[in-house]
Amino acid sequence: MNKVYVFLADGFEEIEALTVVDMLRRVKVETVMVSVSSRKSVTGAHGIAVEADGVFSEYNYEDGTMAVLPGGMPGTNHLMEHEGLKKVLHSYYDAKKYLAAICAAPSVLGMNGLLRGRHATCYPGFEEKLAGAEVMPDAVVIDGTIITSRGMGTAISFGAALVSRLLDEETAEALLDTIQYCSDKKSGSKNA
Repeated sequence: MNKVYVFLADGFEEIEALTVVDMLRRVKVETVMVSVSSRKSVTGAHGIAVEADGVFSEYNYEDGTMAVLPGGMPGTNHLMEHEGLKKVLHSYYDAKKYLAAICAAPSVLGMNGLLRGRHATCYPGFEEKLAGAEVMPDAVVIDGTIITSRGMGTAISFGAALVSRLLDEETAEALLDTIQYCSDKKSGSKNA
């Protein structure tokens, strides 16, 4: 049974976090939104308040399959500063559990030495913080148990990549069809 922890800090990018939570819950993956502060209410970078399922101290994380870090500022900085989260990320890395980060948040993995020798992507301007990684221009990069993505506009592709790893490719494709996701290849838009 898969269990995913999505870590929220004040200033997180709302679309990046909530798209992932929505997509995972649609395919029945247990997904827990965790506030890294002492309160469950977390306010995103654009003033949208979200009620997390719990606060960091309420969980031990051993039962998790994946840890997800949304980007946004100053949310990414708050994630970077959280000592307990750093320990969780290192334990997941050592146990070969999934680590997923989008936008500026791959820098948290990079600055903690978790991207050395890996392929990764991030929001433009954060490349130097992906210490030891080969930075790719792709929307989503999967390297073993590390999944990274570029930003808000890639959130659906990122969510689908997480579903494909936790479940399978067919489930991810079916989910994309269900939500009417149109990639550039499938959009079929026409100008009148």
